[in-house]
Amino acid sequence: MDFTFNQEQQQFADALRRWVEKDYGFDARRQIIHSPAGVSDAAWATLTELGMLALPVPEAQGGFDGSAVDLLLVMQELGRGLVVEPYFATVLGAQFLKLAGGHDALLEQVAGGTLKLACALGEQGARHDLNDIATTARAAGDGYVIDGGKTVVIHGGQAGALIVSARSAGAQRDTDGISLFVVPADAAGVTVRDYRTIDGQRAATVTLREVAVPASALLGQAGAGWDILDAAADYGATLLCAEAVGAMDAIFAATLDYLKTRAQFGAPIGKFQALQHRMADMFIHLEQARSMAMLAAAKVGSGDVEERRRTVSAAKARIGQAARFVGQQAVQLHGGMGVTDELPAAHHFKRLTMIDVTLGDADHHLERFIAQPAFRQHA
Repeated sequence: MDFTFNQEQQQFADALRRWVEKDYGFDARRQIIHSPAGVSDAAWATLTELGMLALPVPEAQGGFDGSAVDLLLVMQELGRGLVVEPYFATVLGAQFLKLAGGHDALLEQVAGGTLKLACALGEQGARHDLNDIATTARAAGDGYVIDGGKTVVIHGGQAGALIVSARSAGAQRDTDGISLFVVPADAAGVTVRDYRTIDGQRAATVTLREVAVPASALLGQAGAGWDILDAAADYGATLLCAEAVGAMDAIFAATLDYLKTRAQFGAPIGKFQALQHRMADMFIHLEQARSMAMLAAAKVGSGDVEERRRTVSAAKARIGQAARFVGQQAVQLHGGMGVTDELPAAHHFKRLTMIDVTLGDADHHLERFIAQPAFRQHA
């Protein structure tokens, strides 16, 4: 398989990296994080101008119809630069709209940067099982009424609309009976409690009480939303894998630079063979993670559902393991400085930790990988 990026893809990545290095440095990011909004309107406008919001949107809705491989490069740069804008949440929401079809106007708004999305999928006690849904949706007149609550909704407080999973039939953990809706964040009955997470991102607890939505808010068919939910979650996990690789790239480079400049016993500590061995181990983990992220990006759009699930779970599990190893080694090699707020490496490690537990941690995806039919056939 050819993993060489074409000129257009590389130009997108280079443009994004130049902007991050020039206008979204560590100090600028710190100011954004500690601002009341926690995100930057100016940064969002720049992402729109660079075409990053239009990239995943189909051409018919004003986008560039970019693939997961195109997004891989973008997410790597966002991970490298620790960008805290609601890009991932919006792109994931757009994927739900694309898979369901019939919401062209919303996709046009995403491409133009005028609509931010968030995905309200997780619930208290459900851990990583997106089919564990207690939120209900019942038919009422020409629409539906939604009741329930969602936890850790990434950038839920910054979104203009929420993608909400709800149960319209079946038992709480059934895959059948799941419906998906687009709910305006300011709809009557929607309460959003916004807060900052340990990695500087924003998340929210969303409560829905007797929220009435029209039939047009439904994504796909009523009670048949699991396939869309499962496919979109795999797409989101693939993007997170790419972001993790970018963050690991940055933390590895920072650690290598520190070992070259930190002197002890009259020589840079990078001269010590034991530390060189640890850096070599970090590099191996990083390159394996990079390969798995590329493979997931190439396969997530596959029409073979089992292959998609198997590949994405393998990537998320392996990258979660690599992120923990690389992050822990970086902190130890930096010494006490490795956990200070003033050092970017500490923030990269926090972000890697949060990526691991978003849309299924390493253990969850390892179990999912093992559960796939192809694994049992070859075991």
